[in-house]
Amino acid sequence: MAKPLPAMVRLHLTGLRLLLVFTVVCGIVYPLVITGIGELLLPGQANGSQVTLNGRTVGSSLIGQTFSLRPIDPKAPSVPDARWFQPRPSAAGTGYDTTASGGSNLGPDDLGLTRTVKARRLAIALFDGVSPASVPPDALTSSGSGLDPDISPAYAYEQVNRVARRRGLAPSVVRALVSDHVQGRVLGFLGQQRVNVVTLNLALARLQP
Repeated sequence: MAKPLPAMVRLHLTGLRLLLVFTVVCGIVYPLVITGIGELLLPGQANGSQVTLNGRTVGSSLIGQTFSLRPIDPKAPSVPDARWFQPRPSAAGTGYDTTASGGSNLGPDDLGLTRTVKARRLAIALFDGVSPASVPPDALTSSGSGLDPDISPAYAYEQVNRVARRRGLAPSVVRALVSDHVQGRVLGFLGQQRVNVVTLNLALARLQP
């Protein structure tokens, strides 16, 4: 008759078996099941809410991006492209960098932030051809993540005349496009109305390549 294993050894073997079982269940079976359900019921969201243009993936509706002219000198700062609706500023890396998500972490009393906001207000007013007093707050400050693709309807409507002028379109056409992309509050009461700049510019590209 085989001699029974010491209690400590049996305890360790039991722990090892539990580790293997939970590794398989939680590390393999559960992720595969959840992924399968996601691909079956919500394939778009499961794959990152990608947006495409002419069959080519151009971004995600969940992550903002810059719409700028590429400078000749790689070291020179990029210049916003007046043909597109512009997003809010981003403090994530050089702008909407998913590897450096985060805000500026500067408070309202920070002198550097105050100067930056004033400079942005004047630059945006000149760029859009409006009064500095009409520039909405979200056009001047970045979001907490630095990746937010949304802007306020006020900022979107402010850019209508500039986009229409640069594209040779009637302002009413561009304004209607913005109106079609205004999203209501989440569940009807959370947050504020918003416009996704990525999907708005995608619709603009489809309207006029």
